[in-house]
Amino acid sequence: MAKRKSIYIEGFSHANPIPNASRIGNLIVTGVINGVDPATGKVAPTLEQQCAHMFTHVRRIVETGGGSTEDIIKMTVWMADASKREALNHEWLKMFPDKDSRPARHTRPRVGGGDVLIQCDFMAVVG
Repeated sequence: MAKRKSIYIEGFSHANPIPNASRIGNLIVTGVINGVDPATGKVAPTLEQQCAHMFTHVRRIVETGGGSTEDIIKMTVWMADASKREALNHEWLKMFPDKDSRPARHTRPRVGGGDVLIQCDFMAVVG
């Protein structure tokens, strides 16, 4: 039986005592990932910057877990304003340029205030 392993990256953490992701066997599942600037620990001021940081965190988390972005099978994204998907799609296409090899994605409205304009989670099957 595979043992669960917590995954952490530098420059991104949760306020609560939870890891960035968890892996059992070949499955990686994350908690919520937002656009915190890893250099400052603060949420970036623009949607474009938040998207860029969010996707950087996604890449670093899956790689730290032993996989690659090619292993991501599903991503859920929450946006404060889903009509501004251009920023999301820009980073999405940079990470997943091959239209024949992209993960599934579902974009939902983000409930709650604050400076977070976008956040996501993902599942990856490694190997």
